[in-house]
Amino acid sequence: MSFHLHKFPLMSKSRKIHRMLTEQEEERPARQRRRGRSAGDNAAAAPAPETEIEEAEEEEDEEDEQQEQQVRMDDGKSYRVTFPDFPGGPGTFEAAAKFCYGVRVELTPWNVAPLRCAAEYMEMTEEHAEDNLAARAEAYLAQAVLRHPGEATKALKSCEELLPHAEELGIVARCVEAIAARSSAASSRSWSDDLAVLGLHMYKRVMAAMAAREDVRTTEAMESCLVSYAKATLPGLSRSMRWRRASAPVSSELEQRDLLEAVVASLPADKCSGRVVTAKFLFALLRTAHILRASDAARAALERKAATQLEQATLEDVLIPSYSGATETLYDVDCVERVVRHFLAEDVVGEDEASSSAAITEEEAARTTASRPSAVAMVQVGKLVDNYLAEVASDANLKPAKFCELALALPDHARVYDDGVYRAVDIYLKAHPRLTAEERDRVCGVVDCRKLTVEACTHAAQNERLPLRAVLQVLFFEQLQLRRAITATLLASTGAPRPQQQQRAAAGPSETWRTTAVQDSHVLRVDMDGMRSRVQGLERECSSMRRAIKKIDGRDDDAPGSPGSAGGATSSWRSRYGCKFSTQVCDSQARDAVVSRASRMGMSP
Repeated sequence: MSFHLHKFPLMSKSRKIHRMLTEQEEERPARQRRRGRSAGDNAAAAPAPETEIEEAEEEEDEEDEQQEQQVRMDDGKSYRVTFPDFPGGPGTFEAAAKFCYGVRVELTPWNVAPLRCAAEYMEMTEEHAEDNLAARAEAYLAQAVLRHPGEATKALKSCEELLPHAEELGIVARCVEAIAARSSAASSRSWSDDLAVLGLHMYKRVMAAMAAREDVRTTEAMESCLVSYAKATLPGLSRSMRWRRASAPVSSELEQRDLLEAVVASLPADKCSGRVVTAKFLFALLRTAHILRASDAARAALERKAATQLEQATLEDVLIPSYSGATETLYDVDCVERVVRHFLAEDVVGEDEASSSAAITEEEAARTTASRPSAVAMVQVGKLVDNYLAEVASDANLKPAKFCELALALPDHARVYDDGVYRAVDIYLKAHPRLTAEERDRVCGVVDCRKLTVEACTHAAQNERLPLRAVLQVLFFEQLQLRRAITATLLASTGAPRPQQQQRAAAGPSETWRTTAVQDSHVLRVDMDGMRSRVQGLERECSSMRRAIKKIDGRDDDAPGSPGSAGGATSSWRSRYGCKFSTQVCDSQARDAVVSRASRMGMSP
């Protein structure tokens, strides 16, 4: 772009333009003398008749006179100055030229860095003229830009097109430091979205500067910036895509992969607060990492980080589709299993650290306790895994071994009741009717029949998809639970004396105390007799059932050509004892099963 300007306003403010124009003025006479000598040599060497030569010379002299006159006019009024690498481009030069003419130029966070670089390029400093552009830009940077992280972010964005000039002047370093230093202020919560405008290089520098400051508030601000930047730059981070700005450009797959790995590298080393970097965000990053085929190191880091907040995840978060051609399942079960094992490893590491060091400080003990998952978190993860198993159980390509590995990965105390895993087993058996007897037994073996509620036990007793052995275990443990409940009631009744009885004993024996004791003893004896009779009845019924089952098994074994399948034995056993219920998929969930003493006592065997 060309600009037609006056030389004196420019020379008065710019030392560089003053020097360039002065050099051109000094070179003009010598250039004119060289041009005159070359014109005389050409005229003397022309082979033509004199008249024609004279006429030709006269015409040439007239043309040369016009050209020289034009040159002389140019000498007096115009110069040509070229700036091929001017920082900020034509727009910045125009603003700097207006400043030279005395026109008021409004400084903003977006143009102050380009104008400062232009002032340095044109040498518009205080040594050449007072109140020059360089001083004006420096004052605005210090007073209006570097005091606010949002304004500093805008200035830093403008520096991306000013390298290396902005770097040499220290504008980039000052903006980065200003953002990191003031990021923990309460008023800076609204500028985290502005950080998303930065390129990857500038973003890394800001995150590195923030990470170098060991401050809790700075860490929270860093997490907020991290989430905002990821949401603005990674289009595959959200399933709904509603959050994405309409004007945000879509990067290539390679650029998105680099952005993702940069975000992963910026995650705090310790466990995140959970208020900003949530489990949903971490699992969304993990899902995007699979889509973009990120490096194994980035995916492993995300799996470990997601495991620290696994108890806060929902079923939708952990349903990560399988994008690998080697995996036939719809969802990536291996990834979820690795995350679960990372979660369990924290519990093991926390126990080892607490038991191996007896002289640790209070701060280290608090850090170790905070890193270990609590009992509540373990139960939440147990429910999440059971729901996940129920969701993926209908996948025809899910192998029994993989199903059992994930179900058995959790410790016993992660499940208060096994209703959830029983529901997943029921769905799996329905979706895989061609399992062998050994595979069916292995799948059903993940359920602890002792931890099933009454509703789940009732459903299991009527479930034709379960092997006979599993049904018998359910009935046996149900009877065992009933016996233990009755025994616990008896022990509670005959145990320590009541507070009223202790007070009476402390006051001394009396007739009232003897009467009350006799009455209590009589009531307890009646209750014990009634409970004993009921227990004996249940034992007789159980013995009768065992004898009947043995007869059924012997008859099936002796029958020639009998298939001897567990399903057939179960059906005949149910038909013999009146179990004519239609089987449905179990929808009972793990819940608190509170069975009163009266309902337990009055339940029909």
